[in-house]
Amino acid sequence: MNEALEEVTVYCDGSCLGNPGRGGWAALLVVERGGKKSEKLVSGATPATTNNRMELMSAIEGLRALTRRCRVHVVTDSNYVVKGMSEWRFSWEKRGWKNSQKKPVENQDLWRALIAEAERHETRWSWVEGHAGHPENERVDEAARTAAARGSP
Repeated sequence: MNEALEEVTVYCDGSCLGNPGRGGWAALLVVERGGKKSEKLVSGATPATTNNRMELMSAIEGLRALTRRCRVHVVTDSNYVVKGMSEWRFSWEKRGWKNSQKKPVENQDLWRALIAEAERHETRWSWVEGHAGHPENERVDEAARTAAARGSP
């Protein structure tokens, strides 16, 4: 029996005050059921990190917030995350987690965690232009910057 999966959109963004510096991440989970929209915003901070790590954390934690298998559309303004999950990861895995220059893939710990979280779901990835007025992207951007400024998880 093939169970119908709930459809969820996860908007995610990371922020870093300095790079490296104090970082924050945020993810907005949106579900529409019977014409009604429900949302959940999750966010957190890391004292010393990079922007790319916070972009990855936002996607990881957004997917972790889902308690059951779903059909998930992850929307981010990070080409790093979108290309990593839809293109680069397959080459990295084939090359034993080495990049095209035969060096270890940066942020491998978080890439592996993101892949594991994504594989729990039916996941697709989309890029949206940042700081261009997309309402949900603006919300997660603000939440990530607030978390970074606050500096506490």
